[in-house]
Amino acid sequence: MPLNISPTAVVHPNVELDDGAVVEEFAILGVSPGGVGQEPKPLRIGPIARIRSHSVLYGGSTIGAGFQTGHGVMIREENEIGAHVSVGTHSVIEHHVRLGNGVRIHSNVFVPEYSVVEDGAWIGPSVTFTNALYPLSHAAKANLRGPIIRSGAKIGANATLLPGVVVGRDALIGAGSVVVRDVPDGAVVVGNPARVVRQITEIDAYQTAFPTDSESS
Repeated sequence: MPLNISPTAVVHPNVELDDGAVVEEFAILGVSPGGVGQEPKPLRIGPIARIRSHSVLYGGSTIGAGFQTGHGVMIREENEIGAHVSVGTHSVIEHHVRLGNGVRIHSNVFVPEYSVVEDGAWIGPSVTFTNALYPLSHAAKANLRGPIIRSGAKIGANATLLPGVVVGRDALIGAGSVVVRDVPDGAVVVGNPARVVRQITEIDAYQTAFPTDSESS
C-alpha cells in the first residue's frame, strides 16, 4: 500500500515509514531530541500507521504496526511502542517509555519518562502518571521512576498515579483515584488514597466473553 503524506507534514530523513502510513496535515516526524546540529536517531514506524494532524514524533523510537495518534499528540525519543497502539488527542508520551501491544491511551493523558504500560492495558482520559517522588530535589532526576501498568489493567478517567507504583494484571482503577501504593492483580481500587474495594471477578460485566462472529450473527 502506498504512503499518504500531506504536503504540509514534515517527515525528516531519519524516518522509516512502512507501507500504508497516513501522515496528516502539519504533523512532524523525526525531530532531533538534541536540537539543531545533532545527528538525529531513526524513527521506525510499522505498516498501516495513521499520524493525525499536528502530532509531533521525535527520532529514536520504534513503533509497531497499526499505530494511531489523535490530533496534537507528542511522542518523545527512545520509546518502544508495540503493535496496534492508539494514543489519543493531546496526549504526551515522554522519553524512555515502553508501551506493549494493543495499548489504548485516551485523550489528554500524560505518561512521563521510565513508565511501562504492558499489553492490552487501557488508560482513560486525562489520566496523569508521575515519576518524581520529590520534584526539584537534588537527586530528583537520578531517581525518576514511572508507574508500571501490567497487562489488561484499566485506569479510569482523571486518575493520578504516583511514581513507581505497580498496577497489577487486570486491575481496575476507579475514575479520579489517586494511586499511592501498588495494586494487586485483579483488584478494584477507588478513592484518595486509592483502596481495594472488591475484585474484578466480582463484576459481572468482566465475566461475560465477547460474542464471536457466529454468535452475534
